[in-house]
Amino acid sequence: MANQGRDLKIFTANSNRRLAKKVAKELDLELSSADVNRFSDGEISVSIHESVRGADCFIIQSTCAPINDNLMELLIMIDAIKRASAARITAVIPYFGYARQDRKANPREPISAKLVSNLLTTAGADRILSLELHTIQIQGFFDIPVDHIVAASLFSSYIKDLPEFDPTEFTVLAPDFGSVSRARQFATRLGCPVAIVDKRRPKPNVSEVMNIIGDVKDKKIILVDDIVDTAGTICNAAEAAIKLGGAKEVYAYIAHPVLSGNAVERIKNSVIKKMTFFNTINIPEEKMIDKFKILNVAPILSEAIKRINSDRPISTMILE
Repeated sequence: MANQGRDLKIFTANSNRRLAKKVAKELDLELSSADVNRFSDGEISVSIHESVRGADCFIIQSTCAPINDNLMELLIMIDAIKRASAARITAVIPYFGYARQDRKANPREPISAKLVSNLLTTAGADRILSLELHTIQIQGFFDIPVDHIVAASLFSSYIKDLPEFDPTEFTVLAPDFGSVSRARQFATRLGCPVAIVDKRRPKPNVSEVMNIIGDVKDKKIILVDDIVDTAGTICNAAEAAIKLGGAKEVYAYIAHPVLSGNAVERIKNSVIKKMTFFNTINIPEEKMIDKFKILNVAPILSEAIKRINSDRPISTMILE
């Protein structure tokens, strides 16, 4: 691998070292040597322990909780590597925090996703590689190239290989109108019909189901979304599918397991039979329950890194 393209180096900070190690292993590399620590007053200290001059550097860091610490670690590491004369820096952000603040929903509100994109560019990132951005228009917030891997192709390939999968028995359900495009893409790949949960959100992190648009009666439901945070939306949608729609059972496929507050307890007590995530965010052992299934995204991230390093397109990989 090291002979393809420029000299390839894989760095990571502290948000998801487990995933970074798996990506490096897929590439037959060791993680490049770096320390990310804290000074006594809480300031972040980054030390790079090997030469990066002229190298093609990839920094793997999800900006998940504690989001501000992880974001600052990424920004400071980018700056350190830039100042050490790296040829190119790609920020590999499996989970892109602040993505849900992508517009002004009310007067005098920030567009924080745009601010974060500016910070990454100013720090010295030359390109971004991310997986399942909350909204695809976030790519346009950047003035540098963004390679975006969608979850539909990864999840659909996994589901199709399940021995119990029969497209005539399943319906893909979007938990809200914001997920319709994602659900439709998912359903097209699986050959299943689509239904939509009609809900309202009276305040942040609180949702109420009003109706289900589409026929889910006697169907096995696949709920698909990019993020499960407090799990209110997904659990309410699952309950509505059973109680309002007459569905048989519900399975959820979510890209990023944010799992804030009492989300795990809510999922544990829900009608959802199985919830499948990617390992874009490391779930602590104490939060793991029997309902959770984790899929490894290291192979697809490593393939994308190979192609970027050798200046080959990744669009064909995403469509495969």
